[in-house]
Order: sequence, then C-alpha cells, then structure tokens
Amino acid sequence: MLTAPTRRLPRVLMLLLASLLLGVVGIADPAAAEPGEDGGQNLTVRQALDKANAEYNDAKGRLDKSVADQAAIGEQLTATQARVGELEASAGTVANAAYRGQRVSLTNVILGSDDPETVMRGMTTVQYMLSRDDKALRELADTRRKLEQQKTDIAAAVANQQAQLKIMEANKKAAEDALKKAGGGGATTGAPSGGKVTTSAGGRNADGSFTKEGCSQNDPTTSGCISPRMLAAYNAARAAGYTHYTSCFRSGGGGDHPAGKACDFSANAKTFVNARATGADQQYGDALAAWCVANAKNLGVKYVIWYKRIWQPSSGWKSYGGDGTPAGDHYNHVHLSMQ
Repeated sequence: MLTAPTRRLPRVLMLLLASLLLGVVGIADPAAAEPGEDGGQNLTVRQALDKANAEYNDAKGRLDKSVADQAAIGEQLTATQARVGELEASAGTVANAAYRGQRVSLTNVILGSDDPETVMRGMTTVQYMLSRDDKALRELADTRRKLEQQKTDIAAAVANQQAQLKIMEANKKAAEDALKKAGGGGATTGAPSGGKVTTSAGGRNADGSFTKEGCSQNDPTTSGCISPRMLAAYNAARAAGYTHYTSCFRSGGGGDHPAGKACDFSANAKTFVNARATGADQQYGDALAAWCVANAKNLGVKYVIWYKRIWQPSSGWKSYGGDGTPAGDHYNHVHLSMQ
C-alpha cells in the first residue's frame, strides 16, 4: 500500500521550535549557572577589593604581632625594674660600707699582721669582696641599659601599631569605596553567623604578615592550580563537612580565580544550579559562609561573597552589587578569596 510522502520541516524551523519549547518548559541554559570571570566594572571592583583586603590583612597581622610583642616586653620590663631596684639597694649598701670604712682595706691587711699566712688569707678576702662588689655594680649598669632598651622597644612597638592602624583604615575606606561604586557596601540583615572555628593559625612572616604565594599546587577541582593557602582552606572546609560541588581555578580574566586564590562552593551538592538556593541548599551556603568567616584569621581569608552579601575583615557583612543573575549575585554559590 502506498502512503503519502512525509514532509520534513526545514532545519531552521525545527531549531526555532525546539528553542521555543525549551523556553516554554523553563529549561535554563546550564552555562548560566556557572560563575564566570568578572569583567568591566565588576573586575575593577574585585581588583580593588583584592588589593585593599590583602593589605588590610597584612597590616592587621603586623598590628597583632606588635601588640603581643609589646605585652611580652612589658612583662620583661616589670621584672627588670624590680631587679634594678634590688641592685640599687645592694649597690647602696656597698657604697655606705665603703664610706664608713667598713670594707676591708688591702693596706690594713698588709700592715695589720706580721704573719704571712694571715696576710695571704686577708688578701684573698679583700680580692673576693672587691670582685663581688664590682660584679654587683656591673650587673646594675647592665640591667639599667637593658631597662632603657626595653623602654625603647615598647615605644617602637607603639609607633608601629599606630602606623598599621593608619594602613588598615585607609584600606578599609578603599574597599568600601569600591563596593559603593558597584552598588553595594550598604548595611545588610540576615547575614550568616555562628560559624565554628575548626582550624589553627597558618604560617606567617616574622612581622605577622602573610607570606606571598603563587599558583603552585594541583587544583583538586579542575586541571588548573591553586595556592598552598587556598588548598589548605579547601581541605579544611572538606574536613569540616562542606563537601558540595566546588570549582576553583579558572583561566583568563582577572580576580583571584586565575591566580589560584579563590574557590566557588556550590550550594547544590552536584553542580551549579541556575536559581537562588533555597531550603537545605541555602542553609548549607549560610553554614559554609559562617564557617569561612569564623576561620578567616587562621586561614587568611580576604573576603567571602554569598547571597548578594560580602564579608570583609575590615567591616564585616555588607550588601554586594551583582549582575542580576543567580551566579553573578552569588545566590547559588559561596565565593571564597584567599590572601
């Protein structure tokens, strides 16, 4: 039996119908859920935040180290002052004895006895007393010099602290200005809190600042690289129970991802979803963001972005100006940038 030939729709028309159908059923472009590299004004803002928060963290580290040093020197100074008092009293006793003629005189020892053995014993006694008194006076002089050096060190620590405070204030303002230019930086409510500290302090320079790091470690989430500090933060988050889908290194553009100093932690367990996180996913993001903040000092965190808010060490949680998409506004992932 013959049948009528099937007429095929032109390819262009088929693609158009498929596109319309996708739009009708609400299937979103998966690529839109993936956080992308910042560009334009957002790139400028991120670069400003990277610089300001890095310098703020270094200054804060130097300040904390200087304060700790000052406290330690202060304790030493108290002990030194007490020792100076003891030595001054001892030196005064020696001086008074000498003034009253109570110290044994070598001349008296020699002239006061005809017995050579007695003279030798007397000379030994005199030598011992002179040596003892000389030692006490030298210790007093050394301790006084030590006391003056400790006072100088404390003055230097205070001056250093004042300088670091000025640096911190300048960088706090720079970060706030950058956020305001991008439509953020305002007060916000409902920010994550209550994170638990599960890490210990990482290595720093002798002055309290962070060591400079490059993209030298294999990124466990991509074929790229990340810094040692970023890897440590990633592993610490995993150990704390935050094991949802994560992506760190991204090539091209600017910001911390190409430098291996940032990771995006999806609120969803399997992928980046092109929608605001809700329910358990939002609770996961809140808990993760709070954990990042609680461990920020130990890990070396520059800033955290989540749910159209940004946390910075200088000012806490503020509003964040995104681009209106779930990824750009950070509704579907927690962004963590490291020193």
